[in-house]
Amino acid sequence: MAPDETVSGYPTRWEADVVLRDGATLHVRPIRPGDAAALQEFHVGQSERSIYFRFFAPLERLPDRDLAHFTHVDHDDRVALVAVSGDEVERIIAVGRYDRTVPGEAEVAFNVGDEHHGRGIGSVLLEHLVAAARERGIRRFTAEVLPYNSAMIGVFREAGFAVSQVLEDGILTVSFDIDPTERSLAVMADREQRAEARSVHGLLTPRSVLVVAEGGGQHLELARAAATHLAARPDPAGGPRAHDGGPVVHAVGLEVDGVTTWPDLSAVPGPVDLAVLAVPAHHGAAVVRRCAALGARAVVVLSSGFAETGPVGLAHQRDLVRAAHAAGMRVLGPATYGFLRRGTEDEPTVNASLAATMPPPGRLALFCQSAPLAVGLLASARRRGLGLSTFVSSGNRADVSGNDVMQFWGQDEATDVVGLYVESIGNPRKFARVARRLATTKPVVVLTAGRSGHVIPAGHAVRLTRVPRRALDEMLRQSGVIRVESQHQLLDVAQLLVHQPLPTGRRVTVLAGSEPLAALAAEASVSAGLTVGDQRAILPEGGHTDADLERLDAELAAVYADPSCDAVVVVHVPTVGEPDERVARAVARAAAASGRTTVACILGLSGVTDELTAPDGLGRQRTVPAYAAPEDGVLALAAAVRYAAWRAADHGHPLAPDGIDRARARRLVRAVLGPAPAPGSSAPEPAAAGEAADPSVRPPVGVTLTAERAAALLACYGITVWPTVTVHDAIDATRAAELLGWPVVLKTSAPALRHRIDLGGVRLDLGGREALLEAMVQMRQQHGGDAGPYEVQRMAPAGVACVIRSSEDPRFGPVVSFGLAGDAVDLLGDVSHGVAPLTDVDVAEMVRSVRAGSRLFGYRDQPAMDVAALEDVLGRVAVMADDLPELRSLSLHPVVVGEHGAAVLGAEVELAEAGRVDGARRVLPQ
Repeated sequence: MAPDETVSGYPTRWEADVVLRDGATLHVRPIRPGDAAALQEFHVGQSERSIYFRFFAPLERLPDRDLAHFTHVDHDDRVALVAVSGDEVERIIAVGRYDRTVPGEAEVAFNVGDEHHGRGIGSVLLEHLVAAARERGIRRFTAEVLPYNSAMIGVFREAGFAVSQVLEDGILTVSFDIDPTERSLAVMADREQRAEARSVHGLLTPRSVLVVAEGGGQHLELARAAATHLAARPDPAGGPRAHDGGPVVHAVGLEVDGVTTWPDLSAVPGPVDLAVLAVPAHHGAAVVRRCAALGARAVVVLSSGFAETGPVGLAHQRDLVRAAHAAGMRVLGPATYGFLRRGTEDEPTVNASLAATMPPPGRLALFCQSAPLAVGLLASARRRGLGLSTFVSSGNRADVSGNDVMQFWGQDEATDVVGLYVESIGNPRKFARVARRLATTKPVVVLTAGRSGHVIPAGHAVRLTRVPRRALDEMLRQSGVIRVESQHQLLDVAQLLVHQPLPTGRRVTVLAGSEPLAALAAEASVSAGLTVGDQRAILPEGGHTDADLERLDAELAAVYADPSCDAVVVVHVPTVGEPDERVARAVARAAAASGRTTVACILGLSGVTDELTAPDGLGRQRTVPAYAAPEDGVLALAAAVRYAAWRAADHGHPLAPDGIDRARARRLVRAVLGPAPAPGSSAPEPAAAGEAADPSVRPPVGVTLTAERAAALLACYGITVWPTVTVHDAIDATRAAELLGWPVVLKTSAPALRHRIDLGGVRLDLGGREALLEAMVQMRQQHGGDAGPYEVQRMAPAGVACVIRSSEDPRFGPVVSFGLAGDAVDLLGDVSHGVAPLTDVDVAEMVRSVRAGSRLFGYRDQPAMDVAALEDVLGRVAVMADDLPELRSLSLHPVVVGEHGAAVLGAEVELAEAGRVDGARRVLPQ
């Protein structure tokens, strides 16, 4: 249903689809005057108990005056959100509202339909009301609750805020500040993870599936392939299965052996858990609505013709997703290759994909956006014998994305390692948050289309980005994911992580059949960042007697018993004859018994093989992965070493610097930009790749702050900018110097010369009036009229000049950067990046990861600088950038770090209205 266009300032941006605790979807939006009848219907459908809890009195019907009051709001002092179900005819199932009582404070209330209690709707409404209230300058919520309304009290207590309670005259008054806290953010992330994991679980584990074909041609071909694969029973190697090994399959519009065919959707007996569609794009939404009547939890759309074709297709795609979400369903696709999921004792094996042959069962989960690329990835996994627990292709990624499946795999007991091939990342900020959480327990291997991550394939609706190409590298590194360069490397690394324990260090022993071969493998190990502790030519080259093999067993036992060995690289390439499989089995036994990480390059073996598999003594089978070349195995081992080090390291704590006044900062922002705009007037929805840009759409106009206002805003975050006085002549300059205190610095305000000591734009350490006047004369002679006006600033102690910047990127959100000042650093791109929020360890790594950073730590007998003071400034900038999406850009240049303290000598700040892609509320893609 479209917004009521007669409502002035209707906040369209507050509309959102959300995932609930039970995995179903729901639409949340601001209330409208036209909702009066639906609100009355919701009210009269409530139990007497629920009505009494909400109004503290029995109230059979809402009086007309109250209906008008509840539905006519200004979306500022009075805000109301409704949770609705249904698409063409919406039904209100919950209401949440706040009313401003005094400046900065509002009273909040909820009412959730009786049949929807326990689904987490109250928590979702609270999150969305909190986000709206913060946008409108409200910092505190209060609520009056009956003491025995335990459900509502629980919503407030469990939100993660510091709640205070006062009982007076039989009414419990609850109050809490709504600024985000570490606990409230953690609570929201936990709820998001559980809800999204539950929804993906519902998608992947259907017990009944309906395949719908419409339109003939390719649609019929796609549907027939999916129905055939769904009906096929898995091979016994898959392990125990529920029922007969697969879901019950129905079909409409096609006939397939083993599948019950129905003449029309209305004839299909429900319930059906999953709908698989191959239909024309313009019929997609209508078919989804009819499937909703059968109780489907999810929809897989195999057919194309949606967003990848342009504006019309994008509209069809959005209609389809809207219809699915209104019915509580998730959508995989369109243009997806489908998914496959190996079953368990309690769940069926499901091949709802276009792959006729499933890889063997295993502990690896794979995600791939593109259908064509999925073909090669699955084929390569099968050739290697690399088993999968799950495979998911998102296609256009209109709804279910890599973020969703990572949420599921984080708690999936059948998955040990996750691999993702992503062509574009629609929400990098959430991707980093979810991947980081997952990587702390399971390895995450990521391949992106292009190094920059800026590729936008057809059909992927994403925002443009301005971040440097290295920003994605930094984000992935901080998240702990293992980034690889190709599909080949993705599976190389994955097969090691699935079948071998994580390395305990970077010291490797190289075993080969000859000294030259051992030397080559050792060189490859060093080049990959490993440390070679020993290299031995102990593997027999020719025919092997029993005595040779006994000697080999003893030598292998000695190698694996060496406490200075963390991992082993085996290279066995006989120059005469075929390899003896007994050598491989000896290596497998020794590796499994020791628990040392091992990779092998043995002629004739590739991937996961029986010859390199042996029991580890604990009832598990361990396989040494085999590689085509020693370099492949070494690169995979090096990736595992880096990941193991990241996982074992302290990742720090969220930044929480003292002396921050967020409320004052918000007031200063609104004083510059004016009252918060109606959310619907902010940045438009992203367009799909290939879609023509709307020439009428312009980015929000930015406002560059004066030096005084910039300093005031930074002061809210505990950052002090040294004052600068603008002068035009010698008299003004002298007065300014006497006011600030000698010695001083004289700078030109010319943009091309600012901060340029080498070009004569800055004169340092002027200790008196004569030196100041001489510097001004020289600057005027050198640059003429381009030099003025001038700036005078007190001279900072000697130190290292640095630059700290932040920018609000449309896709990545707040990106913070750090580098040392100077042309050489700028030209070489020696800058580190981080996507806020950051931890204290992230900040420390940003400072230490730049190549010129050694100047801060006592370079060439120079004294070490006060790095802690520098990290404090950088951390405060990161918190500020995370708090204020309106902070379009910030530059602190220079920040001079001395032996004691860090001086911020210059600041430039630009503000603009912004719509952050990953805000402080749970939402699904629109």
